[in-house]
Amino acid sequence: MSLKSAVPLLKNVNFVNLLLFRLLIVFSYQTVAVVVGWHIYQITHNPFSLGLIGLAEVIPYICTALFAGYAIDHHSRRMFGVFASLVLMLNALVLAAVAHGYIGSDSSIWIYCSIACVGLARAFIGPTYSSLFALVVKREEFGRAASIGSSVLQTGLVLGPALGGLLVAYTSISVAYLVAAAFGVSAGLALLFLRVAEPPPAESSPVFASIAQGLRFVAGNQVVLGAQALDMFAVLFGGAVAMLPAFIHDIYHYGVEGLGILRAAPALGAICMGLLLTRYPINKNAGRILLIAVAGFGVCIILFALTTHFWIAALILMFSGACDGVSVVIRTTIMQLMTPDNMRGRVSAINGIFIGSSNELGAFESGLSAKLLGLIPSVIFGGLMTLTVVGITAKLAPKLRKVHLSDLH
Repeated sequence: MSLKSAVPLLKNVNFVNLLLFRLLIVFSYQTVAVVVGWHIYQITHNPFSLGLIGLAEVIPYICTALFAGYAIDHHSRRMFGVFASLVLMLNALVLAAVAHGYIGSDSSIWIYCSIACVGLARAFIGPTYSSLFALVVKREEFGRAASIGSSVLQTGLVLGPALGGLLVAYTSISVAYLVAAAFGVSAGLALLFLRVAEPPPAESSPVFASIAQGLRFVAGNQVVLGAQALDMFAVLFGGAVAMLPAFIHDIYHYGVEGLGILRAAPALGAICMGLLLTRYPINKNAGRILLIAVAGFGVCIILFALTTHFWIAALILMFSGACDGVSVVIRTTIMQLMTPDNMRGRVSAINGIFIGSSNELGAFESGLSAKLLGLIPSVIFGGLMTLTVVGITAKLAPKLRKVHLSDLH
């Protein structure tokens, strides 16, 4: 398949609007993510405070995600995405007020509370995107559309942190937060312009019974469960990105622009991989390739911890992003192809708990490990644990190891 074959998808106005929503909302929370890490480290100069950012986000995320999936399956898929966009906008405005000194007392508490609101909003983003994706893309185009969507996501993960770093370096922290607020409201508008007829909501059922139905589906499907668990634990233990402000300050001795570069490097690698997979999609041996890609991610994390050279570190992080890009495309395609239409919100929410929460829990684990073991040993430990997770998954999930995407169509 050539890049030219992606043109019909990009002529789909609804798909483009959905991609625009995804890009803008990632811009919003990724700009906040890089700026708030710099902001809190300036206040505390403590790596553990960076881990607490992840914990502050993941607790409301986990508590809300399953209910968000239920709400999206049983009500409007679009309006909950608009709600999430507005929450991110208001949250960024609060952070701007803290940075500008309008909220002078207990600034760290305000920052952590604001990050908790980000976790609440993010619980609705994944299920919204996943449910609308299945409405605007034909089933036979899921694999190619997932590669394009992954490239768009990773573009946001590149440009969001880079923009956040540049804004802090050349303007101020408060201006960076205001730009993030503008991205949030723009994402909501992109979703409002989506023209798609939503199917009737799933038959009403008790909330907890409906959530349990989604949990049973995932738990009973070794391929879906194995792919989600693999990515969750790999990211949980390999979450070196949360410690980047400490590496910039203490190892590389760069300014905030260096933080933006390192935060953007993994996503740049993932963009390149997404474009490559658009041209050469994975169909055969997808499970084996997934395991190899996650193992490659773990090796990259170890190599990153061992280098003291800024640009070598950036290159290694770019390769880690390329490995992660393979994982994201394969896992997303598996989930889209194997999930019943009336359960997409709930299954996506469960996937979000596995994958989305692992980033924040990984940040907390990295902060705690850095406090107990030291900065560099904690990252090496995380990479070794990622390799261990790959070995365990290969043993316990043979159906995932043998899966071919072409057999799922």
